[in-house]
Amino acid sequence: MREHHELGKIKDYFTEKLETHGATPRGVDYNSTESQETRFLQLIKVIDVSKKYSLLDFGSGFGAMYDYLVRLGHDLHYIGYDIALPMVEKGRELYPNNPDCWFTASIEEVPVVDYAALSGTFNMKLDTDNQTWTEIVVDCLHQMDAHSQKGFAFNMLTKYSDADKMRPDLYYGDPLFFFDHCKRNFSKNVALLHDYKLYDFTILVRKD
Repeated sequence: MREHHELGKIKDYFTEKLETHGATPRGVDYNSTESQETRFLQLIKVIDVSKKYSLLDFGSGFGAMYDYLVRLGHDLHYIGYDIALPMVEKGRELYPNNPDCWFTASIEEVPVVDYAALSGTFNMKLDTDNQTWTEIVVDCLHQMDAHSQKGFAFNMLTKYSDADKMRPDLYYGDPLFFFDHCKRNFSKNVALLHDYKLYDFTILVRKD
């Protein structure tokens, strides 16, 4: 992510969540393990799991996605990237001495991998205005594209959420805008998933 001053607030927000809730779904601001894993299940549809693959988890927190994939039996090389250093440190603490699982707070350290995935990272904008946050999101998508050879996937809250449940500190993306942006900029093979009973959507970008 570019170092917008807004991102400093996000770092502080998630650092506080981790300090309060620890290495749990609430520690990365998810309501439950069930909703977190429902989202992971959509994201990994972009991956060919028949052979070992490398994955960049963009906005990884402390690596809950890695734990989920290992429990599914995936053979992967995992890189967790998060701008909040305490999240990175917690990930290193949870998964020590594992050459197939490492964490960094610097996107410059991340090599090109097979796939990139992002879950929930775009949801919390705090008091940033929608236009500025959309620009940050688009910038991140281009970073994910640059770091992935075979494809990437991401999710975010949807603007089709019930109006009475929408919060001003959250970002509700326009799935049609992001589908169009991905088709025009990244690949002809793009899928929009908006049918899994949560107030968000997932986009898969396949490059091969």
